[in-house]
Amino acid sequence: MGGPEEIAAKLDQAEQRRLVEALLFAADEPLSMTVLRERLPEGADLGAILEDLQTLYNGRGISLERRGDAWTFRTAADLAPALTQHVEQPKKLTRAAIETLAIIAYHQPVTRGEIETIRGVAVSRGALDTLLEQGWIKPGRRRETPGRPVTWVSTPAFLDHFDLANINDLPGLDELKAAGLLDARPAVAALADQLGEGGLLAAMSGDDEDDEDDEDDETSEDELAALEDALEDDFEAGDLDEDLGEELDEDAELEGDIDPDDEDLKASA
Repeated sequence: MGGPEEIAAKLDQAEQRRLVEALLFAADEPLSMTVLRERLPEGADLGAILEDLQTLYNGRGISLERRGDAWTFRTAADLAPALTQHVEQPKKLTRAAIETLAIIAYHQPVTRGEIETIRGVAVSRGALDTLLEQGWIKPGRRRETPGRPVTWVSTPAFLDHFDLANINDLPGLDELKAAGLLDARPAVAALADQLGEGGLLAAMSGDDEDDEDDEDDETSEDELAALEDALEDDFEAGDLDEDLGEELDEDAELEGDIDPDDEDLKASA
């Protein structure tokens, strides 16, 4: 009996489909296109085989799903409630680990130093170790900068766990806001409470009342960030300007009381 390569070379398209089906079924993790091609004869149309299998399993209890460049069998999503078992989770991710995972997912490849810059605090080794144990992150290429720091990237296991076909399927800013998972920036929210909706829009439109913008335009995140920074500066500089203004007014009043033709002042000078 020949080896796997010799057997694969003798298979017709139907048998090739059966082989791919068996490989995916037996695998304990998603298989990449590269791995699957290695088990098929040269020239085999792997894309067509996978499409055939997807069609074959459409509407059945299991389905063939893509996870990045890998493929795997999964139970049908609509059967999840019937298959769910309520078990106590032995371990939960810490907030630091969740934040670190989110930064890696959205900013990959990213170094540990860049993660710390985004979070504003040091990244504990425990957070990275936890994510490594889960198999959701892995070391990427070293950055071509002084010290050549290691970058971190997500893995196919991350895509598989969170039911993502590829990393581009991560929810965007608008989707997160619509789901209520993002709050307004603190400074902007505080200003909105103080001024009300009309006052906030007026503050964001600038000092020129003649320059009217389309009311349907949405304020971008960059504009909100700039507004927050400007508000912080204005609150600090405004208090200072008010104090300086009062001092200047007092000086002006004193100067107004002085008569430049006063003979006593001339004599003292």
